[in-house]
Amino acid sequence: MGRRTDAKQKMVQAAKQLIRQRGYGATAFSDVLELSGTSRGSVYFHFPGGKAQLGIEAAEAHAFEQVDIIDRAAGEATSAGRMIELYVDLGRDAMVAGGYGRGCGVAPLIVEGAAEDSAEIAETARRAFSEMTDRLAFHFVAFGVERAAARVLADAVIAGVQGAMITSRALKSPKPYESLRKVLVSHAAHVSSVRS
Repeated sequence: MGRRTDAKQKMVQAAKQLIRQRGYGATAFSDVLELSGTSRGSVYFHFPGGKAQLGIEAAEAHAFEQVDIIDRAAGEATSAGRMIELYVDLGRDAMVAGGYGRGCGVAPLIVEGAAEDSAEIAETARRAFSEMTDRLAFHFVAFGVERAAARVLADAVIAGVQGAMITSRALKSPKPYESLRKVLVSHAAHVSSVRS
């Protein structure tokens, strides 16, 4: 039984990686099988819902990973601004280390129209972005930001990071992340001081 779980996990991780690099539409099961080193029979056994199910599980894995990164940044931070610095810097560093070749594991499901074809994909994408935003807002409140301001700041972080990912890839430069970091940290300092 452990083997099947391992095979499925490998396939989900491979799909997540490929979706981040190529997008949802350009990710084929054959590529996932090759990257994961799993057999063709694994597809039908683990993903009876086909490519949509694989995309959903890859998006869920990406969201889980991002929530974990948010929690780690919060654990190292002493303020909302410092948490933003850490989170944005981790994204920037991953983009640079990946040769500007990776994007979000959820956004392609929306921008490529897959969510228009499947209510389940649309709900998965909505839930993934909500989980990330909710977790950021939770930590911002813990750092003393008023609840409504924390939600706005969290929305801005997620939207900004999404934009930085795209422009950084296009420009092959970390500058979009650095500009985003300055603006968000400044805003975090402002909303933190309003409550104090």
